[in-house]
Parts: sequence; C-alpha cells; structure tokens
Amino acid sequence: MKFSENWLRQHVPTTASHDELVATLTAIGLEVEEVTRLGEGLDNVVVAEIVAAEKHPEADRLQVCTVDAGGGATVQIVCGAPNARVGLKAPLAKVGAVLPGGMEIRPAKLRGVESFGMLCSAKELGTDADASGLLELPADAPAGQAMSELLGLPDASIEIKLTPNRADCFGVRGIAYDVAAALDGEVAPLDVPPVEAATDAALPIRLEAGADAPRYCGRVIQGVDAAAPTPWWMAERLRRSGVRPVSLLVDITQYVMLELGQPMHAFDLDRLGGPIGVRRARQGESLVLLDGREAALDPGFLVVTDADRPVALAGVMGGQDTRVTETTRNVFLESAHFAPAAVIGRSRKLGLHTDAAHRFERGVDPQLPRIALEYATRLILDVAGGTPGPVVEEALGEHLPANPPVLLRRARLARVLGLEVDAAKVERILRALGMQVETVAEGWQVVAPSRRFDIALEEDLVEEVARIHGYDAIPATLPGGATVLRVPASGRVDEADARRHLASRGFLEAVNYAFVDAGLLAAWKADADAVPLLNPLSAELGVMRTLLLPGLVAALGRNTARQQPRVRLFEFGNVFTAPAVEGEAPVERLRVAAVACGGARAEQWGEPAREVGFHDLKGDLESLARLSAATLEFRPAAPAWAHPGRSAEVFLAGGEAPLGWIGELHPRLLEAMEIDDTRVVAFELDLEPLLERAVPRAGTLSRQPSVRRDLAFVLPEDAPWAAVEASIRSAAGPVLRDLVLFDRYQGKGVETGFKSLAMGLILQEEARTLTDREVDAAVEAVTAALQSDHGAVIRG
Repeated sequence: MKFSENWLRQHVPTTASHDELVATLTAIGLEVEEVTRLGEGLDNVVVAEIVAAEKHPEADRLQVCTVDAGGGATVQIVCGAPNARVGLKAPLAKVGAVLPGGMEIRPAKLRGVESFGMLCSAKELGTDADASGLLELPADAPAGQAMSELLGLPDASIEIKLTPNRADCFGVRGIAYDVAAALDGEVAPLDVPPVEAATDAALPIRLEAGADAPRYCGRVIQGVDAAAPTPWWMAERLRRSGVRPVSLLVDITQYVMLELGQPMHAFDLDRLGGPIGVRRARQGESLVLLDGREAALDPGFLVVTDADRPVALAGVMGGQDTRVTETTRNVFLESAHFAPAAVIGRSRKLGLHTDAAHRFERGVDPQLPRIALEYATRLILDVAGGTPGPVVEEALGEHLPANPPVLLRRARLARVLGLEVDAAKVERILRALGMQVETVAEGWQVVAPSRRFDIALEEDLVEEVARIHGYDAIPATLPGGATVLRVPASGRVDEADARRHLASRGFLEAVNYAFVDAGLLAAWKADADAVPLLNPLSAELGVMRTLLLPGLVAALGRNTARQQPRVRLFEFGNVFTAPAVEGEAPVERLRVAAVACGGARAEQWGEPAREVGFHDLKGDLESLARLSAATLEFRPAAPAWAHPGRSAEVFLAGGEAPLGWIGELHPRLLEAMEIDDTRVVAFELDLEPLLERAVPRAGTLSRQPSVRRDLAFVLPEDAPWAAVEASIRSAAGPVLRDLVLFDRYQGKGVETGFKSLAMGLILQEEARTLTDREVDAAVEAVTAALQSDHGAVIRG
C-alpha cells in the first residue's frame, strides 16, 4: 500500500515529525518499505505563465518564451519542451534555484540567446517520472505562487508492507486508526452526507450468488461531463500513491478506493439495459475485460450481469463493452461487497493482478459500500456535474459477516504479555482502533469494527494491545516453569533414527513441495484422488501430491541432467487423497520413498562395476524394516508406473493390505520425464507400520550347538521365494533358527521353465542338543511341504 503522508495527516492530525511517523508505522506492524521525499529543493520555483513564444533563430526545436513569473515581472526562457505554448502555466525554476536532482539554475546562453531560468517537467521537480514535457499546471494557478504551496509540498510517498490479515489498511483511513492509537490522537470524522436524488432514474438489482455477494449498491448519475479534467489535488494524491491518473470517472473510483479501501466500478449507463445482477458464471461464457483480453469463464467465477449478460468480473475487473470513456454522459456507479472466497485466486487464474481483487481477496468492510457510493457521487457532482438518482441497495443480511463480541481478560493479557498494562490505557487503545468496549468484571467485552476481519479471538486483542503499547515496552524475560523431560517411546522407532539409517546406506534426504503439477501426476496415472488447490502458488503447483515418487524422481532427473550418474535419494513426507465424504478434510498418510540409479557401489577398484538393481534396493528397505524388527513380504505386482516383471507389492509378513511398492520404473515413464539411458529403481510405502515395534525384551542365548543342512530344490520358475520361505518355516517349526538362500541356478541340468534354489537350514533347540533323528525329521517335513505346495523336488 502506497500513500501520501499529507493525505494520511488529513485523516489523523498529529504533530509528529516525518521521521517519527515513519518509525511509528513500522513499530505497530505496518512495515515501511520505501519512503520518497517530495518537494525538497523547490525554493525559488514558482508558477509561471508563458505570455509569448517565438521560434529560436538558430534551432528548430527550441522556442524563446516570455514568461510572467508574478508581480508584473517577465523573464526570457529558452525552452525545448514540445508542449510549451502561449497561455500554458508551468513551473519556473528561477536563477539561483537548486532542483532536487542537484541541478543549479544559472543564467545561460543557448545558441546565442540568453535564458534566465528553466521551465520544468514533473521529473525535474522530483514529483513524478514523467519527462515528456512541461508539467502543466491548473489554469487558475496564480503566477508567482510558490510551487511548494500549489502542490501541497513538502510531502512524502510512503509504501508499507501489509500482512494478509490487515486488509483494513488498504485504505488511508484504515491506516489512520492505527496511527491515531499509537500517537494518542483521534481520527478526523468522515463527513459523507447522503446525496439527495434529483431524478427517479435507477436500475433494479438482483443478487443470485448468496453468500458470495451479500451486498450490492448502485446509483445512476445522468448528464455527467466525463471529459472534465481530474482536479489537480486529486491527481497529485493518486500519483503519490503510485496510481497514474487516467480520466475523471476512473480517477474518482480509484481515489475512493485508496482513501476508504472500497473498490468501485463505473459503467456507461447507455450501454446497460438492466436489471443488474450478480451470479456465478456459466460454463462456456466469456467476457472481454477492460484490458482487451477475452476471459473464458466457468462456475468458479462471479460475474456482474446486465439482463443476464456478463458485463464485469465481480471483484476483479470490468468489461470492455460497458466501460466509461470521455464521451460518457450517463453513469451507473457500482459499490459492492464480495466475499473473499468468491474472489480469491480468480485473477491469478486469468494471469491478472488488480487492486480491486487484491483487496476483496483479503476482505473489505461489508458496511462500506453505501458510504463509498455517496462519497464518489459527491466528488463526481462537484467536478463533472450531473443529476443523481436514488441509491439502490440489495442486501442478504443473513450472509453479511458480523463480528461477535470477544472477551479480553485482564489476567490473560498480563500473562501473555508478561506485564500489567494500565486498564485505562488498554481501553483507550481499543477505542482508538475503532472498537466498541464495555468494561466487565473479568476485563473488557470488545466488538471489533466491521473492517477488522482479523479480530476473532482473545489473542487477537492481546496482539492489538501489544503492538500499540509497543513491543519494545514489553520486557524480555526467560520463560518460567519446570522443563518436562520426555522419554522416547520404546514401542516406536524414532523418525530421526530412520532418517539416519537411510543416510548411512548412502542415500541423501530430499524435501519436495507437497504441491505438484497435475500433469505430472497424470503421467504417473496417480491423479484419480488428487486434491486440487483453490489458490495455487502457480500452475505447476496446482494439486496435492498423492505419491512421493513423482517429485523424488523429478529431483533425480535434475541431478542426472547435471552430470551426476549415481543418485540415491529418499524422502519422508505426507501424501494427500480426496476424502470419501465431500466436505471433509483430505486424507493424509506419512510415507517414505527412495530412488536410486547408476552404480550399485560408488566408483572403486575392489569389485566389478555393476548397475543398481531391484535386490540392492530391496536390501536397503529390509534393513530399514529391521529397525523395528518387522518382516516384509514381497509379492509380484506392477502398478502403472512400474516395469512389468521387475516390481512387487510390499506387505508385513502375513498381512493382507499392501504397505507400498518396490521395483524398477517403466522405461516409457522415464522417457516422458526426460531421464534417459539409465535404470531407476524405487520404493514407496507407508512409514507408520515400519516405525511400530514390540518393546524390546532380553532373552537367553542357547548354549546348545546348531545343526546346518544344505538342500537344493528344483522348482517352477514362477514360484516366488517369499512363498517358498513361508512353506519352509511353517514345516520346520520352532527348531528352525535361520534360513539362508545362497544360490539360484538355471541352465544345464535344470529343465527349461524351472530353477534351482540352494539353501541352508540352521536348526537349534534352546535347552538340549538336537538328535540326528530330529534333524532328519525336520528336513523330511520341509521336503514334503515344498513338494506339496510348489511341486519342488530335491535336485540330484
């Protein structure tokens, strides 16, 4: 928000100096980002009128002007400005003046003709960036008047940085309340008497958008001189607020918005038929906006209609067909309240940024539209004339926001701030901020003004008292109370331990946005339950992620594209899916994912180089599961993003619901993500089951010797090891302490379609030594189980 310091002082008279005012704004949370001092160095700069102008005898682009500098004295000036002409009033820097840029004015000769001063542009005076010609002053400005007096200088253009909750400070008057509270002053009354109707001309209004548009005010003004120039004082305030004057009607709506905070719009009445309505746009509708672009609309947009024809994008921008021009004679003024939820994100969706949308998105005072309409009407009548009709207002009272009373307790205020603030001062601060205050036994019952959307809790009032009382007045004290030590739960693996474990396996942790591109999820065929964002940061961050892997693989791709052939990344994070019942919050799940490509080992000399594969990552995942003593099972499965035959679903041993997936990514997916000439293996699964564990208990170690029996079985090639292992453990019973698979063979001696698995069975009893008969019985039971379950035979 940018504004003129003098404009602010008009609303809150104060004796504070410029530096004190700027410091106060920052101290109360309205951070000053930039200050531009205006009017310094304008001594000896006066209003002058060109009374004669002749062509320079030696230069085509120069004129020799005779100017009246006041008091009957004339001065000869050589000027090259294209708009220099007889009758023009412009600033004259007299001999001896030093302009804001440091230029000192001295007598000079230009191509042999003497010049005693300089006629100035706005840029040379430091009041604007326009250097295209002389600054044209009002025709009624008296010659010889000091420019500082005419322009209301000195002044300063102050730009403040507002947090999203302080929408009330998007108007000079809203800022004035904070300044008045901080400087122990009062805001000047806003005198906006209603303008009586002089004609019955009016347009009926229909509200069809419910809570999205609960209030709409409109007024017809006929016989307006839209070509009248914008008053000098208004144009200057607009310029100092960062707004370039355009035309009278547009400038007045901009002026009212900057002063009161209420966006407005002016329609050319002759291009309207009525009635005026507000409704949701329909699919397929379009509207040509003021900037000439055609906006494709859908039911997410709110539109203002004329006889059901869209003529403006509500809260964002008007339409080109009904815009006011200098030929406009009859005007329909709009002043409305649109709910933030109905406007937020709509301008960004169209690639726009408008002052109106910026305000409506954060919340505008719902009680302000009629006041702003009366104020704008008075300005138009004073400058451009016209005949006003009655104000037509439609309101849906049940949908208008209301500020409920909030109790501020003395004890709570003292506890949060750490100091006692005098009760009279607390009450003064709250009243100065425009709040209704009633003293009660516990403290104060406070009703915030309608412009303060951010006051809803007791803590909000505590913050108001704190910032106006002064943060620097609050003592810095260490927190008191005993520190509670929390012992880590024995039944859960700490997430930090899990992260460190993956890092010890050679992985680097990545942190990606929880927002992703909808197109990226579509490429993974993982967009079925995606949750779209109403107000995304950008089009590339439009939906919540349903998987960690798309973002993680994209990060891997960025690394390989930058000459990193061996990449190993992991991420812990939440994924989000749409709720089963509409209106509920999205479903969140904590997951872990990892990706790897390149060499299985970092570059070394000790063993032959090979590319990372499925079993390398499977070993990393199983080592992570061992932190909680979890046993995993892997069952063949190929989701849309996986390489067929090289991936599996992951289960807890004996479980029915899959935890996630592990395997190799499909080459077509890698090609779509521009990751070429490399194999990428990955896993992603729910993390919580891997962190839960039984409380560790001490046990005895058997002193009895173990017995090992090595067996080799020929099985069908499609028999998974997980199923084979389950059969062996079930058949051998509790005497089987460990099972080791040490060979897999296909080739000569093994029939096509079969494989040979060689394994070691380690058998042991805790209290006694196993007999040969018991060992043989266990081996026979395993053999019989494998033959029955998988058609296996002992390899000869």
